[in-house]
Amino acid sequence: MKIDKILFREGPYSEYFSQGVQVGNILTLAGQVGDGKDGEIPDNLKEQMENCYENIQNVLHEFGASLENIIDETWFVTDVKECMDNVVEIFLARERIYGCKPEVSQTLVGTSGLVLPAYKIEIKCIASL
Repeated sequence: MKIDKILFREGPYSEYFSQGVQVGNILTLAGQVGDGKDGEIPDNLKEQMENCYENIQNVLHEFGASLENIIDETWFVTDVKECMDNVVEIFLARERIYGCKPEVSQTLVGTSGLVLPAYKIEIKCIASL
């Protein structure tokens, strides 16, 4: 059965996958990593997380959506201990980004590596439009 998809392709791997795929009122986002607008990757997990959300917002914008549309997120981190040792600071920054306590489900997954060794976090989201 064929389904109708709306795709947003951007970035160095746009030939291989979409940053966002909409089917009906569900939007799935590819995992977003922590590089900033300048292409630099901060050493700090919190700063990378903030950049991830900026990149997430850019994809959402392409579909006329915002962080309010996020219903689920999965964080992939290379160092769960670092994340949990800084959980208060990290989640307070996340609240500032969302503008409130996020009304989303969330999963935290520890992984041995991401696409580049400098990345400490990648965030994948699902949104309802």
